[in-house]
Amino acid sequence: MERKNPRRLVLPGDDIADAKEYKPGENTYECEDRIRAGILGTVDFRGNIVSVMPAGGRYLPKIGDTVIGVINDVGPSNWMIDIKCPWPAPLHVSEVPWKVEFGDTTTYLTVGDVVLIKVLNVDESKKISVTMKDSGLRKIEGGQLIEIDHNKISRVIGKAGSMISMLKNMTDCRITVGQNGRIWIDGDDENAAVAAAAIKKIEAEARMPNLTERIEEFIAEKLPGAESYRQNDDDEEESE
Repeated sequence: MERKNPRRLVLPGDDIADAKEYKPGENTYECEDRIRAGILGTVDFRGNIVSVMPAGGRYLPKIGDTVIGVINDVGPSNWMIDIKCPWPAPLHVSEVPWKVEFGDTTTYLTVGDVVLIKVLNVDESKKISVTMKDSGLRKIEGGQLIEIDHNKISRVIGKAGSMISMLKNMTDCRITVGQNGRIWIDGDDENAAVAAAAIKKIEAEARMPNLTERIEEFIAEKLPGAESYRQNDDDEEESE
């Protein structure tokens, strides 16, 4: 099977792979038996599907994304949430796990609160709806919130969750990752600081080889008592 260079930067229209061997994924299209890039970004192979990950820009929500939002306004029947995208994301009282009376919204959530939510819908006019009525979704309290480029989130998660599992186990921290580039970390102050530094290192070195090994060594140096934890040495491909 033909295998083009993974993670290379491509321009719209660039030839990526043979359409007889691969299927077009996100931000790609088929033309004359070839798969071509639809946007500026980096090539991403997942099995027999090839996609292009955006090289930059603001987070664009997709249905089913789990994101971390910050409430920036409150109305009598909804909360307006910043999810790092160009459009507002209202959370209606019908989409929270509490029975909220009209005008009583600030009793439950107020400006500055951090919430873990899911994107329910994004229509053609970019109207977004989100929910907190799903397993694990909640108001986030304590800990610290950091932000990275949302395009690097797949590297923080790692192949089959290998990188995030290593981060959690070696730092003994609770870590929640939002697809919009926000990450919540909760744990001992020193350990949480190391976890945050390791995530920033992943962001800065996302395209470098042997990333899992280097992050493991970084944590072990900062936290000498941390137990080595390696699920998979192959960090060349990651899952969302």
